[in-house]
Amino acid sequence: MSSLKHLALSLGWIVAFSTVAGATDWPQWRGPFFDGSTDEQGVPASWSEPEGIAWTAPLPGPSGATPVISKGRVFVTSAVKGSPEFVALCLDAATGKPLWQKTAGSDPRKFPRNNLASPSPAADGSRVFFLYGDGTLVAFDYDGKELWSRAIEKEYGNLAIQFGYSSSPMVYDGRLYVTVIRRGKPYRDPPAGDPLDSFILALDPSTGQTLWKQTRKTNAFDEGMETYSTPVPFVRNGKTELLFTGGDFITSYDPATGQELWRFEYWKEKVRDSRIIPSLVTGQGLIFGCRHKHEALFALEPPAGGSQAGKILWEFTDAAPDASTPLFYDGRLYVFDGLRRKTLACLDPGTGKVFWQGRLPGPGPWWSSPTGADGKIYLLSETGEIVVLQAGGDEFKILFETQIKEPDIQASIAVSGGRLFVRTAKNLYCIGK
Repeated sequence: MSSLKHLALSLGWIVAFSTVAGATDWPQWRGPFFDGSTDEQGVPASWSEPEGIAWTAPLPGPSGATPVISKGRVFVTSAVKGSPEFVALCLDAATGKPLWQKTAGSDPRKFPRNNLASPSPAADGSRVFFLYGDGTLVAFDYDGKELWSRAIEKEYGNLAIQFGYSSSPMVYDGRLYVTVIRRGKPYRDPPAGDPLDSFILALDPSTGQTLWKQTRKTNAFDEGMETYSTPVPFVRNGKTELLFTGGDFITSYDPATGQELWRFEYWKEKVRDSRIIPSLVTGQGLIFGCRHKHEALFALEPPAGGSQAGKILWEFTDAAPDASTPLFYDGRLYVFDGLRRKTLACLDPGTGKVFWQGRLPGPGPWWSSPTGADGKIYLLSETGEIVVLQAGGDEFKILFETQIKEPDIQASIAVSGGRLFVRTAKNLYCIGK
């Protein structure tokens, strides 16, 4: 088990379902270990309808947000179809029964292939945090009582992301982090007088008050200044750093103070559209990042301190992603190009050696990121194809294929309590016993 997983356990990220002893929660966008994986067992490799569906819950509209599961509750972000409203929902994880639904805000702005409900929520065991594309940030307790709210865009100016703000909040070790890595000049209203800065906020989860705000500088320009990614923690030598990507740099920060610890310029040829969608993932002491628009996935050996610079150990260009965040699972790195080649590749994290790669069936496209659980990999396409593959090994092996015809689907699959949680544009499905 990696040092991050040891730390996650010690901090209490792994909490039990009220209904299933020993089950692992999925508390935020990339799961309990921030890498798209879980240690859950007994997760279905195949199922039939309707016998394999534990429950189905209707949703008020579409969203690219991944469901979050904590302490027997499922938290879901959603737009409201035919309305400018966006909402926060809570369901019982065992039955799918709606527990509460709250209108968080309303905004008529529209973005290509996106809406204002794309960021995934984050939960800390007693509070859940919903962030929306207009900058609305709301905290609720698990019974649906609003605890506090912030208006990030009104406080700090237009979020200035061409296809709509989509970074998810991250909760870690008693702090809530929000990232705004944006273009200096807005595309749409509201206007901005001075150039907009990019920044990271650390908030007190209990009050919403700002603990620190760190400006993040870049020499990128235009759309290259933007990122849709979410920060991740990185543990080495017993200390935690916060990692961010976008604007042609990976940067590291002290989570307690916001001090920038180091930065690495992964893209030196400045171009207009070097924006980043995938989040970083870490494993075996390395950082795995993506360049823009299928340029490459790379393994970064981070700076060791002092004047020692970081170093790219290897690059993978054969099926590099544009949108999907890589999966680090059970000592392997899984890279998914779901838009151009529709190919999943299994790599050695230390060397970049390709163990296998294969093309997924169906027309796609696949905007989701791969999920790893119980020796399997789960993927979901925009048009509803679900594919289950064998993790590890030396061959590309599809175990199961099915389809839920409820497009347009952009969310990734979450796992908890031995079940899969699949969000479509119309429903939330719980698959498993």
